[in-house]
Amino acid sequence: MIVLGIESSCDETGLAIYDTERGLLGHALHSQVAMHEEYGGVVPELASRDHIRRVIPLLKETLAQSAIELAQVDAIAYTQGPGLAGALLVGASVATSIALALDKPVLGVHHLEGHLLSPLLDKVRPEFPFIALLVSGGHTQLMRVDGVGQYALLGETVDDAAGEAFDKSAKLLGLGYPGGPAISRLAEFGDPSAYKFPRPMLHSKDLNFSFSGLKTAVLTASKAHSTEDAVCEQNKANLARGFVDAIVDVLTAKCLRALQETGLKRLVIAGGVGANAQLRASLNAAAKKKRFTVFYPPLQFCTDNGAMIAFAVAMRLQKNPALAVKDYAFTVRPKWPLAELG
Repeated sequence: MIVLGIESSCDETGLAIYDTERGLLGHALHSQVAMHEEYGGVVPELASRDHIRRVIPLLKETLAQSAIELAQVDAIAYTQGPGLAGALLVGASVATSIALALDKPVLGVHHLEGHLLSPLLDKVRPEFPFIALLVSGGHTQLMRVDGVGQYALLGETVDDAAGEAFDKSAKLLGLGYPGGPAISRLAEFGDPSAYKFPRPMLHSKDLNFSFSGLKTAVLTASKAHSTEDAVCEQNKANLARGFVDAIVDVLTAKCLRALQETGLKRLVIAGGVGANAQLRASLNAAAKKKRFTVFYPPLQFCTDNGAMIAFAVAMRLQKNPALAVKDYAFTVRPKWPLAELG
């Protein structure tokens, strides 16, 4: 079965073609980071307009990589939610139009399910069941995954997501957009003993997270020591290091607790923050010490992409071929809890 996937939930336009027999045949991605950088964040209207410009050229590029004709695709997949409403509508309308023209099935996908299953795109794939940490700009959740469509929420953030805290703290330090990678790189030059920021909810008896207080701690510390002057660059690095260490400690501890409580030995990390070098180093060290296995998506599939969308639908259709219906009425769901999936 060959599936075309279209991702357009936020500021990346991604297309991919996945074959259940041969694997990923081709994929193409355009990031809007440069366009949104001057605004310090994503502008929804600009994002939607750019998706419109990019989707067809990226489709042609993906087909060329895959060495197939569009008519050979068996099903079309698109991100139905969550995300920016206008951006989602671009992918949904293009996917449905292609499906209608080809008389093929079309299916909407939950964006987070795509991230959740993305580590299975790697050559070394985790077996079910496993614990998954979904950690991105808008989401921080711990899930138990027993199979495709079998997800149980164990814990989530009660305020800011980890990626959101990364971006906001980077902005406080005068770093560019997107802030997550920038603050992570700067932290490599920081002194780990200079700032000991709080570890929110580290010792709570549940698996929830909270990062808004950590962001406030960075703000307070940055005001105490000016970061405007060039001579304060080392202090910026120290602040970044203290912040990153705090988030990594909390994420690592909660993952260990989830594994302990469930008795599982496989941990999957998904979402954009899964590319963070400090988080990977911490989890790898913990895995070696505690004797569990940790899996990550390939780096190119940590952020939003079409491959995870095509793959998620391919897995669902393999599990339940009856889902392949030709219904060309579509909706998008900007807010869509993952727990509603079955």
